[in-house]
Amino acid sequence: MKKIYFILAAIILNGSSMLYAQSNNKGQEVITVTNEKGQKEDIDLPEAMTDELDSLLHLYNAKTYLKTDTGCNMPDINPLYEKEVYIDRLKRLPTIIEMPYNDVVQKFIERYSGKLRRSVSYMLGAQNFYMPIFEEALEAYGLPLELRYLPVIESALNPTAVSHVGATGLWQFMLTTGKRYGLTVNSLVDERRDPVKASYAAAHYLSDLYKIFGDWNLVIAAYNCGPDKINKAIHRSKKVDYWQIYPYLPKETRGYVPAFIAANYIMNYYCDHNICPMVTDLPGKTDTILVDRDVHFEQIASVLGISIDQLKELNPQYRRNIVNGNNQPSALRLPAMMVSSFIDQQNDIYAYNVDDILTKREEVEVNDRQEINYSHTTYTASKSKRSRRESRREKRKSRKKSSAGKSITIREGDTLSEIAKRNHTTVSKLKRLNGISGSNIRAGKKIKVK
Repeated sequence: MKKIYFILAAIILNGSSMLYAQSNNKGQEVITVTNEKGQKEDIDLPEAMTDELDSLLHLYNAKTYLKTDTGCNMPDINPLYEKEVYIDRLKRLPTIIEMPYNDVVQKFIERYSGKLRRSVSYMLGAQNFYMPIFEEALEAYGLPLELRYLPVIESALNPTAVSHVGATGLWQFMLTTGKRYGLTVNSLVDERRDPVKASYAAAHYLSDLYKIFGDWNLVIAAYNCGPDKINKAIHRSKKVDYWQIYPYLPKETRGYVPAFIAANYIMNYYCDHNICPMVTDLPGKTDTILVDRDVHFEQIASVLGISIDQLKELNPQYRRNIVNGNNQPSALRLPAMMVSSFIDQQNDIYAYNVDDILTKREEVEVNDRQEINYSHTTYTASKSKRSRRESRREKRKSRKKSSAGKSITIREGDTLSEIAKRNHTTVSKLKRLNGISGSNIRAGKKIKVK
């Protein structure tokens, strides 16, 4: 068994310097703590602890389903408690992972309960959307459920969060790590932003890290900076305890485990700090349907009467608002009541403005005629002028020919998009030429194509 874990560690550690979102931003905010020797030390804050609340409130879920609790009358004052109170509260949390108290943890609790109290209010409301997903994924891998608060410090529960180094989604996966754990990332899809798939990938990764270190504090630290930096700190300190290897860790990682402990504290004891959760009106039930053709959110929204913003919120993995069903059957999440409507109207959805919205050409003609450049010095200016006049006449003749009308007879089973494709035109032009407002056509009737 130890041999298997050694191989697993080698796989995870290989190339790890490129995989993790280690901050080196000179503008990074810090908190200052005083160590036992009386020396002051600056610790970098996780990036999500520096986000502005306004950016979070622009998310669709926040705008649509979250609102301030006007019935909460607690004073906007953050009370301070004796050290023993914090120790007792952390001790009473129902966790497997130890939640010890120290001055660094205290600084992070003060940050959440003070400067970030409005962001905590948002996260307490937003957790109703995401915690069931996190808990289900963690349960699937048999992991401690208190790990559900990792995205609080990773992304402030923003599913579209992108760090300054490119870590993306609720769980802030870097590109290579995400792909290693089965998340598809290409020009059209980024599954790091998919709350469900990313949560299972994160649980898988955390499970692998625990097999290497066997200590949850080290696992949490490794999630932040990568297992290679943790192993280096262990090697240099000759210790295997997070709080003992602390001086050998990167600055942000020194604050990462304290921030995790503080997140668990504030998400459980927010009332004791007069923080009112935002009120949640949970969205209706949703369901998924597999799409086997390319379809744009605009086509779905126009036919089904759903907003593009809601489609983006339900399907954050699609980077360009295109479900790439042509590549492989792809999941589209919709309000449950709209799934049957999609199935009933899918032909209309796929046909809606298809030539104007999905503009990638499937086939093109190559211009194999090379134009002759008459630049020889023996040609006079008059010949050059004559050539231009002849060219203009040819163009006028060509335009007259192309302007002549052309009609065809609609065949059984024809659609506007098929007719447009056969006759090198677009659906919108066909509708304009023939005064068609919808998409219904009848076999046997004539239709203008030019």
